[in-house]
Amino acid sequence: MVQPANVADHGEYPLSEYELVTGEAVALDVRPASVILRAAGTIIDWVAYLLLFLVMAYTVSILAGEALDESLTRALSIVGLVFSILIVPMTVETLTGGRSLGKLAIGARIVRDDGGAIQLRHAFIRALLGVIEIYFTFGGLAATTALLNGKSKRLGDLLAGTYSQHERVPQLPVAVQGVPLELETWAQTVDIARLPDRLSRRVSQFLNQASKLTPSTRLRLAASLAAEAAPYVSPFPPVPPEVFLAGVAAVRRSREFAALNLERDRLERLQPVLHSLPHNFPQR
Repeated sequence: MVQPANVADHGEYPLSEYELVTGEAVALDVRPASVILRAAGTIIDWVAYLLLFLVMAYTVSILAGEALDESLTRALSIVGLVFSILIVPMTVETLTGGRSLGKLAIGARIVRDDGGAIQLRHAFIRALLGVIEIYFTFGGLAATTALLNGKSKRLGDLLAGTYSQHERVPQLPVAVQGVPLELETWAQTVDIARLPDRLSRRVSQFLNQASKLTPSTRLRLAASLAAEAAPYVSPFPPVPPEVFLAGVAAVRRSREFAALNLERDRLERLQPVLHSLPHNFPQR
C-alpha cells in the first residue's frame, strides 16, 4: 500500500501503526513479523548457534587432547560460548543486513524503525540483550516483551530502535479481464456453448501470459487460438484475434459463474426439504 503522506496527515486516510513514511513523503504499508514467526526463527538460530558451539568444543578437544587442564578448558568454553551466542549473531546480522538462518526461514529481516538497514551498533545491542532475554530466560522475557507491543519487539529491539519486518507477501490474485468495450453488444447474444473446455483453458492461459510474450509470438498465438475457437463461436466478431479471445473468455466466465450461482440457489431452496423430518416424526 502506497499513499502520499500529506493526505494521511490531514486525517482523510489516517496512518496505521504499520505504515512507514519514507523520505519522499510516501507512506508504505509494512508488516512486522508476528510473535509466533519470531519464535520459530529464534529457535532455528538458537539451534544453529548451539551446534556451532558444540562443533567448536569438539574440535578443540580433539586437537588438544589431554594437554588442556581444567582451568584452560573452562576459559576456552567461555570464549567459545561468547563467540557463538554474541559475536557470531552480531556479525551475521551486520553482514547480511539484518538476516540470519532463522530469519531467512520465516521470511523476515531486522530493520531500523525508519525502515533502513541496521548497522553494527544495532546488531551488537540486539545480540547483547539477546543473551539475557533469550538464552538466560529461555525466551520468556523476549516473548513477554513482544506480546506487549504492536510490532512484536523484544527488549533488544526496543533499545536498538529496530523491529523484525516480514518480507514475504501473499501472491496477488490474477487480474480478471472483462468484456472489451467493442464486444459488449456482441457478448449479450453470442453462442459459445460448444467451446471445448480444453480450448477454453488454453485461451485463459494465453491471456494470463500474453504480457510476458514477445509481440510476434503474442500475435501468432492469438491468431492460432482465434482460428481454433472460431468454429465454436457464433457470430464471429470482426475484431483483432486477441480482443476476440478476451471477449470469449470473459463471456464464458460470466455465464459459468451465473450457472453456478443458479445451482447454488436451487440447492439452498431444497435444504429445508432435504433436512426436514417426515410428517409427524417425533423430535428426539
